[in-house]
Amino acid sequence: MGFPSMVVSSLLVIVSVAWVANGDSLVPALIIFGDSVVDVGNNNNLNTLIKADFPPYGRDFVNHLPTGRFSNGKIAIDFTAEDLGFPSYPPAYLSQEARDNNRILTGANFASAASGYYDGTAQLYAAIPLTQQLTYYREFQARVVDTVGRARANDLFASAIHLLSAGSSDFIQNYYISPLLNRAYTPDQFSDNLIRSYSTFIQNLYGLGVRRIGVTTLPPTGCLPAAITLFGAGSNECITRLNQDAILFNSKLNSTSQSLVNRFPDLKLVVFDIYQPLLDMITRPAENGKVLTLQKVVSQHVKHW
Repeated sequence: MGFPSMVVSSLLVIVSVAWVANGDSLVPALIIFGDSVVDVGNNNNLNTLIKADFPPYGRDFVNHLPTGRFSNGKIAIDFTAEDLGFPSYPPAYLSQEARDNNRILTGANFASAASGYYDGTAQLYAAIPLTQQLTYYREFQARVVDTVGRARANDLFASAIHLLSAGSSDFIQNYYISPLLNRAYTPDQFSDNLIRSYSTFIQNLYGLGVRRIGVTTLPPTGCLPAAITLFGAGSNECITRLNQDAILFNSKLNSTSQSLVNRFPDLKLVVFDIYQPLLDMITRPAENGKVLTLQKVVSQHVKHW
């Protein structure tokens, strides 16, 4: 589920500043999982309708060509890579570029537009489910071990930053439009299903030696253009019930993440709240520019590091 450019910019601010502010400006690798917010071209290699490999996508990118990013230019994760000091962006894992083992030593991007915590969402759109993204990550790890050896590889996996952005597609592109799902589950029950998948995913990463993970909350999904178009009944206002569902999910995400940290004391798992800053920017833009939002984010998240 794509975000407006304002949302993408704010995701950049939240993700990059929180780590840099904590003094971790240099890391060995940047690993990405998730959906269209962070997909840099994996869907180009799939037989899916959910693609961004044609104009006007990419017209303001470095080469002015579509890359598979769901944006006219750079996306949040590109700026994050720059801020962390990487000379290039983590390549889409299914791309030709990522076939070079040396190229992926600084990270890779496994994200796929229309993916989510619920595998059925990705399957509906022939995208890459999060479980398959994890399978690709295991393959990535094996390639890194083959290239640099087990000891150095283990250090890389533990020190690398792993980012996850998912959940919006599960609701907007699946639950709300699927009679089978929304009749079988209440939003609360569906959130529980997603959270179980999230918890399993994090525990699987931990079992693979990953120790630094950042996950974004849901944005105010009722304010996304696609949601307003589909469910707004002709209004251009945010849809309250959808935002309430996002708040409910985010509460579960935070409590589950805290439980995981309590269970695994050496796990650095940070939940980046993008809901409230973005809602403030949408509903009170004159009062909540990027600088103010940045100040809010830093005050909320630096204390966790």
